[in-house]
Amino acid sequence: MTVPEPTTAAPPLVDLHRPAADRLALSMPDGALTYGELRRRVADTAEAVSAQASPGSVVAVPAVARTTTVIGLLGALGAGCAVVPVNTGSGPDELAHVLADSSPLTLVAPDEVELPETLSRLPRTWAPPHPSMPDDPTADGPDRPGTGTGAPAGDVALIVYTSGTTGPPKGVALSHRALAADLDALAMAWDLSADDVWVHALPLFHVHGLVLATLGPLRIGGTVHHIGRYDPRTVATVIADGATVHYGVPTMHHRLADAMAEDPSLARDVARVRLLVSGSAGLAAHDRDRITAATGLAVLERYGMTETLITCAATVAGRGEPGSVGPPLPGVGLRLVDDDGTVIDPDDHDTVGEIHVVGPTLFDGYLGRPDATEACYTPDGWFRTGDLATWSPSGSVRISGRRSVDLIKSGGYRIGAGEIENVLLGHPQVAEVAVTGQPDPDLGERIVAWVVAVAGTEPTEADLIAHVGDHLARHKRPRQVRFVDQLPRNELGKVLKRALG
Repeated sequence: MTVPEPTTAAPPLVDLHRPAADRLALSMPDGALTYGELRRRVADTAEAVSAQASPGSVVAVPAVARTTTVIGLLGALGAGCAVVPVNTGSGPDELAHVLADSSPLTLVAPDEVELPETLSRLPRTWAPPHPSMPDDPTADGPDRPGTGTGAPAGDVALIVYTSGTTGPPKGVALSHRALAADLDALAMAWDLSADDVWVHALPLFHVHGLVLATLGPLRIGGTVHHIGRYDPRTVATVIADGATVHYGVPTMHHRLADAMAEDPSLARDVARVRLLVSGSAGLAAHDRDRITAATGLAVLERYGMTETLITCAATVAGRGEPGSVGPPLPGVGLRLVDDDGTVIDPDDHDTVGEIHVVGPTLFDGYLGRPDATEACYTPDGWFRTGDLATWSPSGSVRISGRRSVDLIKSGGYRIGAGEIENVLLGHPQVAEVAVTGQPDPDLGERIVAWVVAVAGTEPTEADLIAHVGDHLARHKRPRQVRFVDQLPRNELGKVLKRALG
């Protein structure tokens, strides 16, 4: 298929001419590349892709933790194509759907990247490296394709597929302009610069790992260390060697907190990092507090979704407000709306409302689904996220959860599951928890807490219910506590509440 024609010019999403040729750009499990090496590889790949696909065409890139993923992505963007980052670990039915829905002309990857059978049917495009070529920053002049990976505004850069929790995955079309606007706003909020070095182990088929933690650093000339599988000791070692920024999801931060509790020397290394950021799901208060106690660092949280990119972020200046994802980013419009369509006053810190967003970071629409795109917008042009939140006294946003699974209507009250979860995680015998609403003939929905107990402890239902009652209003107490060995989670650590009960 072909994406819409461009309209006006935009600056490059990643300009590989800016950093010094000998500066380290990437370190990944398959090797490392300086900026000089990266821009030569990207330019060669752009030429190879241009021979197979015209500007505006869709191509696929297997989103694995390799330098070749970044080379293929930037090379395809330099050729003017839209890129589908493909999760090679998806099942055959999901992969078949993604390929049928996006119709990529080719897959940009070297032969040594192993692919599932569904993907291997696509033709491959790749330009092998030239190891004998000198590391010359002038070897690929500004007119050579691929070294500035920009495209005109309105051009689709990425097509990222949603998780498909409410049906087949939809392709979210993200423009160069939206990506650039979001990354620049985050760089301001977090004081990011070319002097920063990132360490992370995030998957590259999601916005968090691919855009924030990889394209973001490269956009400003920083360095990315992707360690492959997450390991707290490896993270601490890379930080001790000079990494300044660590992005992770709550599951990773939980493991980091556990590891530092077992080995205090890790805490001393982690404490050297400038910035710890958590996202993709809410960070448990217990883990946030443990990390702060061990390192003296505040974990900054942020909020967004694939369709909106990041819309809120706790700032470096504010150092984060516990339980909040920070204020809206500059240029992003955000409002909270109740069930009656009334916009909630920011001075109202109790009423739960749905997050609506407007601004330059929004997606261009769902690929081939104008009906689905239209359904997500209000008549006055705001995107309905489906996420629930309250305002904090400082003007930050406190996430309550997803409307579909985290808004519990019990006894005439509207209750956010996240508030109860945070209280339960403050109990010394609770390791993990998920709160859901279950059908109830009297209340409409009753509050049920699904609890993973701390190893070696045996909390009781009555004790946990009383614990919530000591901290929250009476109507927010769970009516039932169910003890489980583990909570079902996806690859980013989000609890799959639909799988409970």
